[in-house]
Amino acid sequence: MNAESGFTLKVSQNKFLVGGAREVNAVVTVESTGLDDGPGQAPATEAVEVIILDTSASMEWPILKIVAARQAAMKAVDNLRDGVSFAVIAGNHLASMVYPRGEHTVEANWSTKIEAKAALGGLITSGGTAMGTWLQLADRLFAPHKDAIRHAILLTDGKNEHETPEQFGETLAKVAGRFVCDCRGIGTDWEPDELRRVSSALLGTVDIIPDPNDLEADFRAMTEHAMNKSVADVGLRIWRPQAARLKFVKQVLPTVEDLTHLGVESGRLIRDFPTGSWGNESRDYHICIEVPPGEVGQEMRAGWVRLVTSGDAPEVLASANILAEWTDEERFYTQIDAQVAHYTGQQELANVIQAGLHAKRAGDLDTATTRFGRAVALARQTGNEATAALLDKVVDVIDYESGTVRLKSMVEKVDEMSLDTRSTRTVRTRKE
Repeated sequence: MNAESGFTLKVSQNKFLVGGAREVNAVVTVESTGLDDGPGQAPATEAVEVIILDTSASMEWPILKIVAARQAAMKAVDNLRDGVSFAVIAGNHLASMVYPRGEHTVEANWSTKIEAKAALGGLITSGGTAMGTWLQLADRLFAPHKDAIRHAILLTDGKNEHETPEQFGETLAKVAGRFVCDCRGIGTDWEPDELRRVSSALLGTVDIIPDPNDLEADFRAMTEHAMNKSVADVGLRIWRPQAARLKFVKQVLPTVEDLTHLGVESGRLIRDFPTGSWGNESRDYHICIEVPPGEVGQEMRAGWVRLVTSGDAPEVLASANILAEWTDEERFYTQIDAQVAHYTGQQELANVIQAGLHAKRAGDLDTATTRFGRAVALARQTGNEATAALLDKVVDVIDYESGTVRLKSMVEKVDEMSLDTRSTRTVRTRKE
């Protein structure tokens, strides 16, 4: 814990293991407070905002989509704090600059905002969709601002049909962790899995905007949230003992995101995991470490977690230990930490919803019914009322406790896609 940095780090776990056990689980809560510079004051850290709008031909059917996208982007520009660097990209099967005309960002002020909104008003639609090219251009725009808070908004209405999955994957691997990107799909003709891949690689969010009229408010909320960030590029640095294995690192609040594949070696037995930029907020992470089996009475430090800034001389913002102690007392090793149990359930909830949706699309209705039934029970057990409400639009619940459900005969596509995109959202335990 380091109160002076504005960050605190708290570990929740049951350190006791039965003799010979190997797996250590802990939930790490990271909280940042007091990071703003006072009421009405702008954060001192440089910020860069890039708005990426799909301008493929499909955005004109119906015409309200491109009209709403223009208006929403204008509202986002209006919300930019003076002095923030920004740019707007138009994306179809290529990526091009809307504002400024050159491949760079400009500082937001009264004049540049007027110019950007005028450029947005002239947007026309044509061509196909290749999101990888959009992200590559955004990455080039962010490149000169390595120490800044880097945030992008990506809006699309269709499938990524004009580049191969391999090309798309290569781009995501290249840009992963370099900036934060919040993704939005307008209408119901886009693929949630594609936008989820982008948001996962770029530590952002993904959501559906069924009604174009709601786009302006959503863009305003995303830019306001980005403008409140104060610290860029914070990482979780995790040390493990010799002969131990770091099984996984997952963000589990506010959404479930597997960060394991984003880890980078930063020293002997040490890996760094990006968490993006921070304002005044709280997030939870589930860490699992497999250690050599111990004897009864043995104690060890199973992991050392530090929150660090980026750069050549990273600052440690907070730190805490993950512990292990072997015992033969059943009353100790059989207790499951409430936080670990809760988030294990939340992760299973997200997984079974995805499994149910994939089974339903494949025509395997028996499996879909079983998975959705398990999801209904888990949503009730973990207190995730928002997800429970989404499930109610896909299944008829016969018994909540047992998870007995029946698939609805008619399900609106927007309801199924809403369940898909929002299935990874989590809540804290009821006790909290």
